[in-house]
Amino acid sequence: MRAILEAAAVSFRYDRRGPQVLEGVSVSVPRGAIVGLLGPNGSGKTTLLRLLSGTLTPAQGRVAIDGTDVETLSRRDLARRIAIVPQETHSAFDFTALEIVLMGRYPHLGRFELEGIDDVAIARDALAATGTATLESRRFASLSGGEKQRVVIASALAQTSDVLLLDEPTASLDLGYQLDIAMLLVRLNRDRGATLVVSTHDLNLAATLCSELVLLKTGRVMAVGPTRDVLTSARIRALYGVDADVVMHPRAGHLHVVPLARAD
Repeated sequence: MRAILEAAAVSFRYDRRGPQVLEGVSVSVPRGAIVGLLGPNGSGKTTLLRLLSGTLTPAQGRVAIDGTDVETLSRRDLARRIAIVPQETHSAFDFTALEIVLMGRYPHLGRFELEGIDDVAIARDALAATGTATLESRRFASLSGGEKQRVVIASALAQTSDVLLLDEPTASLDLGYQLDIAMLLVRLNRDRGATLVVSTHDLNLAATLCSELVLLKTGRVMAVGPTRDVLTSARIRALYGVDADVVMHPRAGHLHVVPLARAD
């Protein structure tokens, strides 16, 4: 399957004299796939997402969408191609859920242009797709963590971008909301053909969602490939220092990771 988003041998450090955060990392995201980024804290997952989104520029290597270097695209054009769902979203103003989602339309508006009927229709369709249509008049600050996350995903959908990049989309959510978000992402991929890149610490979320995985350790790619090939007990031990069983769950139909103990 042809890649829509690629990082080729990218390296990055935040401080010129600081440590290398990523070194020689290459990632290829096929169109219509869900690609998971896994790795321990400090492995470079969030930095790689920022490089893929164009918000950071690699010191070496290149990032391209459909063969075009993201560095050559304006911020507006890049936002039309790539949408970002951050780990946490805070609003300094008392916006409604609908107003938060309408912010996703800004890349498609002129400098002084206001949202029109079509933009509102797109925003409401995104709310409906994320199961948050009934929340459109609620103040964003009044929503639960799971509701906020779905509204932020709706805002990314309203950008009508080609790729969604999600940083820890289920962090700090209870089990019910984790399941809601996981099923929402599966549905967006299946029904809308959305291409997703998901950074997560949740191995079972990755096993549920992702067709392909990229394993990062200390800023380098340790393994990449189809989830069923990459997510193994040996690699979990090498990546996290944890002994775990990886089994096919008979009812769920996907791999399930059972941590057992810290590796000796």
